[in-house]
Amino acid sequence: MRYISTRGEAPALGFEDVLLTGLAGDGGLYVPESLPHFSLEEIRSWRGLSYSELAFNVMHPFVDDAIPADDFRAMLDETYQKFSHTAVAPLVQLDCNEWVMELFRGPTLAFKDFALQLLGRLLDYVLEKRKQHVVIMGATSGDTGSAAIEGCRHCEHVDIFILHPHERVSEVQRRQMTTVLGDNIHNIAVRGNFDDCQRMVKESFGDQSFLGGKTQLAAVNSINWARIMAQIVYYFQASLALGGPDRSLAFSVPTGNFGDIFAGYLAKKMGLPISQLVIATNRNDILHRFMSGNKYEQHQLEHTLSPSMDIMVSSNFERLLFDLHGRDGAAVRDLLERAQQGPVSIEDYRWRNARKLFDSDAVDDRNTCDTIRQVYEQNEYLLDPHTAIGVRAARNCRRDASVPMVTLGTAHPAKFPDAIAEAGLSVKPQLPAHMADLFEREERCTVLDNDLAAVQSFMADHWKHA
Repeated sequence: MRYISTRGEAPALGFEDVLLTGLAGDGGLYVPESLPHFSLEEIRSWRGLSYSELAFNVMHPFVDDAIPADDFRAMLDETYQKFSHTAVAPLVQLDCNEWVMELFRGPTLAFKDFALQLLGRLLDYVLEKRKQHVVIMGATSGDTGSAAIEGCRHCEHVDIFILHPHERVSEVQRRQMTTVLGDNIHNIAVRGNFDDCQRMVKESFGDQSFLGGKTQLAAVNSINWARIMAQIVYYFQASLALGGPDRSLAFSVPTGNFGDIFAGYLAKKMGLPISQLVIATNRNDILHRFMSGNKYEQHQLEHTLSPSMDIMVSSNFERLLFDLHGRDGAAVRDLLERAQQGPVSIEDYRWRNARKLFDSDAVDDRNTCDTIRQVYEQNEYLLDPHTAIGVRAARNCRRDASVPMVTLGTAHPAKFPDAIAEAGLSVKPQLPAHMADLFEREERCTVLDNDLAAVQSFMADHWKHA
């Protein structure tokens, strides 16, 4: 399996190098040169498998011979044994043909655990094999940071620097990051927004000279292909649990950076019957405006009750654009360069081709709260604000009521008590036992200005071998 850049100018790499490289040298994102494809008969034969067994079948073609099969199986078993539900990604029924897939049963209570708990093990394996040290640099709008820290904090060969927007994540999200006090863990609160943090990460990957040539950066954001790879699995899991592959499913995905829903797009291309993918956004609705009207234009980023989706520059959207343009890297590069200057559109036939699978909706805070309240009153089931956006968008965009609709439940409601209170509910979601003392733990965090040089100087001074 070889991986190529969405901008067409970086060399093709194998799995190990893609894992460690993150962003391609030409500024693009790595994608597989070709995708594995599974027949309906093969998918049908996976019924009844455990989650880790299913994960091996779906992901092993991407890893290929970079990691021996037995070692990869062991990593998957260790990763998903840490989840609090034996089904790993259980389904909860909301209505006769409407479901929520709970992706928050991992150690940090968010869907990011599916990929990042595995990523830490992959990094440890490859870095030990190579006797190499790396510096992880990541940006988070709330959930990626804690999942990355939890997944990588025991890795012997990494230092971790996570950037989050100062005072723009929930208190639970912040404390999940800042109360992990390992010597190799550094939390940086940037006086800016998530897009500022993400921009710094991308620029740092483009020019790593601030590290003095002594180490290299590794990515934990969904620019890292391994993140996308691991998220494909639960689409297969949902399908097999609800009659697939002999019936098609629809999915609604709360998304800001487009990685989670891009994984669903790949699952379909790999042979899974999926009839509809709903892009569910909040007021930061660049993806909805593109998918509904073929206009890609950045607006001012707004702070909402769903902070993990407070993103305007959706990195993984580039991977879809690459496919929509016939995998023409030069065309993608030109489009994204023009997008820096103002609104852009793609050719109408390309946009209409995307619309065959994708629908979209933007849900504001008021409708988010209404959905949280309605679902609780109807089912006594508590949604976090991001999942509520997914449920609302699913109901607004559903094409066929006979097709099961699965909303990806991306986070535990206890991470967002302010949104629950804003919805007018007196119920207070409780953190699980392993986080019961979260608000009593010591925090450690460095607040820095929205200045790339300041962030890079801090990193250069604080990584283990500086």
